[in-house]
Amino acid sequence: MTSARSVYLDNAATTPMDPAVAEAMAPYAATTYGNASSLHALGRQARRAVEQAREDLARLLGVSPEEIVFTSGATEADNLALKGLAFAHPEKRHLVISAVEHHAVLHPAEWLARRGYEVVRMGVDATGRVDPAEVEAAIRKETLLVSVMAANNEVGTLEPVDRIGAICRAQGVPFHTDATQAFGRVPLSLAHVDLLSTSAHKLNGPKGVGLLYVRKGLRLDPLFHGGGHEGGRRSGTENTPGIVGLAEAARLSFAAIEDTEARLSRLRRRMIEAVLRLRGTRLNGKEEESLPTIANFSFAGVEGESLVMKLDEQGIAASTGSACSSPDLEPSHVLLAMGVPLPLAHGSLRVSLGRQTTEEDVDIFLAALPRAVEELRAVSPFKGDDLQCTTRR
Repeated sequence: MTSARSVYLDNAATTPMDPAVAEAMAPYAATTYGNASSLHALGRQARRAVEQAREDLARLLGVSPEEIVFTSGATEADNLALKGLAFAHPEKRHLVISAVEHHAVLHPAEWLARRGYEVVRMGVDATGRVDPAEVEAAIRKETLLVSVMAANNEVGTLEPVDRIGAICRAQGVPFHTDATQAFGRVPLSLAHVDLLSTSAHKLNGPKGVGLLYVRKGLRLDPLFHGGGHEGGRRSGTENTPGIVGLAEAARLSFAAIEDTEARLSRLRRRMIEAVLRLRGTRLNGKEEESLPTIANFSFAGVEGESLVMKLDEQGIAASTGSACSSPDLEPSHVLLAMGVPLPLAHGSLRVSLGRQTTEEDVDIFLAALPRAVEELRAVSPFKGDDLQCTTRR
């Protein structure tokens, strides 16, 4: 039995493409399809579209167009930031990252660690927040990079990137932030950021395209070698339709950022208040100083994957955490780093809102959730005290 309408609450995993974005992209897939490196008219038209998109994105970020490198998405951008900097500066073999980074940062850092780099993982507090003072204490003269995400993809906590970036700038250490969840959702300052990664499909744009902002003067070695595209930093024929789509998606998101943030914050607050009325529930993360789009809950006596499937039966799409690893039954590394007890980490549900989310969507979710939780608890081996955990941050 499913609800009369489907409800999509997994926008931290991906978002539906805005029709205006699809419309902007269409000519560059069907009629103006030239290679942006070609000299003929179709190629020149594609090049103009790519460079216009670069200028538009640079304007939104408050940076120079030549500091924008187009990639296949945030994963590639993160890899280029960490590995590209390491390849260009082999004498610097010490990295500082947070313990709650996306796997697109954790795994490149682990890859470097297997090659002799020392990687320091900064712990977080119970809300998932990094302490800037601990970052400062971890920096050494041989530190290659500090990487701390702008907003956590599982619990929504906003990190103090301005303070961390200022510390890094004072120490002469490049600072990278994965801003995939924050870009276009909350205001961002790049005053103390040297490298920033993001992706189009998290803000109602196309999959398969993203960017890396690289502060002028910072040297990176490319991951891909070939035609020397993107100023020699990322070889490969430019994805013209995708790049146009990224710029249009960003334009639409930034234009509506204040109204969207206020509306989704109200929906998120209402959702948190309602969910925490259920016995044995816990909010993972912060009520304030958080993205307006993400709320992460744990339910005592409930397995997160089972809850996701129960909701799916009702036509409601949510997740247990990062979509890149949700098929893996291991508990979230983010929740464990925050000190969430193992049983509650296994019983987590991430609900993520998007521009298209409505009051009715939230109503349907809140109506379906209590029954789903109680049905699962009825067959759970965890009883009694396990349900006395209703907490908020």
